[in-house]
Amino acid sequence: MPNSKYFRLGYGIIVFLIIVLLASKVDFIFKPLGIFFQTLFLPFLISGVIYYLLRPIVNFLDTKKVPRALAIVAIYLLFIGLGIALVLVVGPELQRQFKSLVDNFPDLVGSLQKEILALRDSGWFSRFQENQYMSLDEISERVTTFIRSNVSNIFSQVTNVIGVITSIVTVIITVPFIVFYMLKDGEGASRHILKFLPYLQAKEARKILKDLDEALSSYIKGQALVSFLVGAMMYVGYLIIGLEYSLVLAVVTMLTNVIPFIGPFIGVIPAVIIGFLTSPLMAVKVVLVAVVVQQIDGNLTSPYIMGRKLDIHPLTIILLLLVAGSLAGLLGMILAVPTYAVLKVVASHAYRLYKLQKTKENKLELE
Repeated sequence: MPNSKYFRLGYGIIVFLIIVLLASKVDFIFKPLGIFFQTLFLPFLISGVIYYLLRPIVNFLDTKKVPRALAIVAIYLLFIGLGIALVLVVGPELQRQFKSLVDNFPDLVGSLQKEILALRDSGWFSRFQENQYMSLDEISERVTTFIRSNVSNIFSQVTNVIGVITSIVTVIITVPFIVFYMLKDGEGASRHILKFLPYLQAKEARKILKDLDEALSSYIKGQALVSFLVGAMMYVGYLIIGLEYSLVLAVVTMLTNVIPFIGPFIGVIPAVIIGFLTSPLMAVKVVLVAVVVQQIDGNLTSPYIMGRKLDIHPLTIILLLLVAGSLAGLLGMILAVPTYAVLKVVASHAYRLYKLQKTKENKLELE
């Protein structure tokens, strides 16, 4: 039987996979772990994002000799005040537009169906129907059925209010405490872990942790700022062209912008539909606003804010989004790029350490 290091590595992988396969057959091992992971994943994910957004402010106050715990409490109070002010200023208008959108949703669906039927009767599409490339009757029926079925599913899910409220309240209560201790003791935790490693290994581990921290920090802070600016620019553009529900649609664009490349296109689809139901010219105006904002974002805000710190090729990002979307849906698409950035840092350091080890072995052989 071959005894080279590559075969030994293969044997180790096979044994590990067999152990995982056997353990997965025992529910009392993996089921509690699954529940534990599902319960903690969302609070820690949100806490991690908030941690990277608030850490620069805490570090700045720390340099001014402000006690770290006091600085965190002061930042909490500041953001609570800003949140209340924002709700008082923006909340009523956002609530009014959202309520109007919900109330008019059945009429909007009916108007969309009429527009599709009118498009079917136009002579421009007759050749497609004659050649049987597509059937607009079938398209109209499928679109209407899809929208109505999903709306009914949404409302059926909303009826389970108790479970949803419980999850939201749990996140709201736990996240501030998690963020507080991450900001207060987060850097100390890594130092405690490094104490258990030998000096040389701790030195290399410190480099890896530093690069991971920089990659995640630059991505999260940059993406949050870029998304906010894109949402603000879209809102101004929607106001200029007089689009209905401008604030709600701008917030949708801001939230979807966290998905690289395809997020802005997803976010502008509802605005195009609303504009098309108003008039075809309004839909064209919405598209023009989106193109102008994306040009500003692609050539000014994103390069200046994000830079090229992650150094990921656009084609790689597109492929990542396709795979992550198929595996984990919307959440996978949001986490695809930062996860890839973390794995890339780990892989680059592992390869560097491997090359250093090979160099040392070659030197020893020559001696």
